[in-house]
Amino acid sequence: MQFLIIGKDGTDPEAPARRLAVREAHLKLGDEMEQSGNRWYGCVMLDDDGNMIGSMAVMDFQSEKELHEWLAREPYVIGNVWKTIEISKCNVKNPWKFNRPQSFFEERGIKSSQ
Repeated sequence: MQFLIIGKDGTDPEAPARRLAVREAHLKLGDEMEQSGNRWYGCVMLDDDGNMIGSMAVMDFQSEKELHEWLAREPYVIGNVWKTIEISKCNVKNPWKFNRPQSFFEERGIKSSQ
């Protein structure tokens, strides 16, 4: 079962510092979730000035229980980064389309944001 998760950061002055404080742990868990097959795609959301203000992920779990188990250990949840979390069940059409070689993106001038 696939889920679209949109986590929006707080807007208080300390929000960017909270994000940066747990970002490495968030990325590490994301890599683990990708290796297990649970994370299919994710990105950081930016404001007009390029500041990080949220996250989007497409996740795949056998049940909503597993989804909530992941959220319970997600550093952006534990670290109080995401102030709102929207969860929608979804169905990704042809998910293998995301599996393009690195050269595909480099030819378009797209670099990793990590």
